[in-house]
Amino acid sequence: MRYLTFGEIMLRLKAPGVERFFQSPVLEATFGGGEANVAVSLANYGCDVSYITVLPDNPIADACIAELRRFGVCTRLIKRGPGRMGIYFLEGGANQLPSKVVYDRAYSAIAMAKPGDINWDEAMDGIDWFHITGITPAISEGAMALSLESVKTAKSKGITVSCDLNFRKNLWKYGKSAPEVMTEIAKYVDVAIANEEDVQKSLGINIDVDVESGKLDTDKYRILSDEVLKAYPNMKMIAITLRESKSADINGWAACLNDREKFYISRRYEINDIIDRVGGGDAFAGGLIYGLTHYDDKQKALEFAVAASCLKHSIPGDFNRVTLKDVENLAKGDASGRVQR
Repeated sequence: MRYLTFGEIMLRLKAPGVERFFQSPVLEATFGGGEANVAVSLANYGCDVSYITVLPDNPIADACIAELRRFGVCTRLIKRGPGRMGIYFLEGGANQLPSKVVYDRAYSAIAMAKPGDINWDEAMDGIDWFHITGITPAISEGAMALSLESVKTAKSKGITVSCDLNFRKNLWKYGKSAPEVMTEIAKYVDVAIANEEDVQKSLGINIDVDVESGKLDTDKYRILSDEVLKAYPNMKMIAITLRESKSADINGWAACLNDREKFYISRRYEINDIIDRVGGGDAFAGGLIYGLTHYDDKQKALEFAVAASCLKHSIPGDFNRVTLKDVENLAKGDASGRVQR
């Protein structure tokens, strides 16, 4: 089984610990981005995964590519082009103070890329599963066109397409709204991944889901997922993450999956003392893709994905630096956190 993900990877600059921006004259530099995060997760589970993007030809991009290779992600498809490397700044939240993200990605190499810059027929040769998110088509009109090209090519080749809808309101600046673009891309998606806001803001499908009360009504999510599948008859399934945000440090975490035949609900985790929740959704996506392609049981696949994303909340940085065994142990119920000797 061969996997391919496509999107923008950025330089991530984070204030140390839970400091505010420039409380001390230090920023921690790593790399991250939704689709790259998924690729790293799959590589960590022993999968044959490639990542494609457009990066500038400079030492920062070289270091980024080297970091992906270190995890075992194939980078030979990455293109070089004019522009810069996108950056995002992160301030970690604590207690009632939320985390904050500031994007600096205008004129990045992928934002300046245009249709035809990537040979999708060549990139998808031998690929079985293709993953994209709603972030890439939000970056620029060129990135949107490349995204649409990618899913159309994947479907024409019989490749399974997954898409994490990932609505980012601060990115849709080039004249098109998220629903204008994402409702078209969704026509080519086999497996959709989302939270309730992604469904509402990206696809324009709304039901009354209250996420502020601290309790989640799973019946509402059954209805919401049914509505998405009704709107997109070619879509095979949709997974929706269920996050109860009690504070920046304490979240309830679970997910559901609707495959048209059955509605699955995962175990719920109470996550206390969150280290870093950025990339948690990507860890779920990577876990779900792995689970759906390695287990016959969709409940088991869902439990694997939720366990993987639960663990990510304890890992600093965008990448989910856990092994297959780490995830399987938690999915089987080993949540004690005892020292392993």
